[in-house]
Amino acid sequence: MSIGKKIKECRKKASLTQEELAEKLCVSRQAITKWEADRGMPDIGNIQNISKLFGVSIDYLLDDGENLLSSVVKETINIKDYEKIGKFRSRYDAAVRAKYPKAAIIYPLIRLKKLSFIENIIDFLVQPGVLQMADSLNNMSAYYLVQLEQKQLLVNVTKEFIESRELNCKFTKKKMVIGTNIFKKCTYTI
Repeated sequence: MSIGKKIKECRKKASLTQEELAEKLCVSRQAITKWEADRGMPDIGNIQNISKLFGVSIDYLLDDGENLLSSVVKETINIKDYEKIGKFRSRYDAAVRAKYPKAAIIYPLIRLKKLSFIENIIDFLVQPGVLQMADSLNNMSAYYLVQLEQKQLLVNVTKEFIESRELNCKFTKKKMVIGTNIFKKCTYTI
């Protein structure tokens, strides 16, 4: 996605008009229109201000790929070292809480594969839900959204490792698409 599309998407999520965004950035409305149409690019000062205003990283704004994640940390663990006690529903819950004891909140996530148009048709014709089930059986790990002071992490826990990735975009709604996956927040927290 281009920087212009990202600025437009962030502006709409924040429920701002082009004029309101221009006022906040001390630029003209025409400048916003030009950026969003990818006929020009904001200077570094405006990119920094946009980043702060919308709570996204500069890397996210400048990266023209679909990558919403950065800062990957992968550590080896043994899931059997963790106990399912108290409000933990699994050893995976215990592992993520042990890794982030000072986290403000941890949401378990449900991961679904984002099906392409063709996959959706095949799934519908064969048996609705079959492709999702096959993908779930292929990926038997747990996912969590960890809220730290100023950042959010997408954490993947398996029997052998715990992998944490910093999100460049805030996960503010009940679900979010990241790459080829759709993540939904569970109704409980740990």
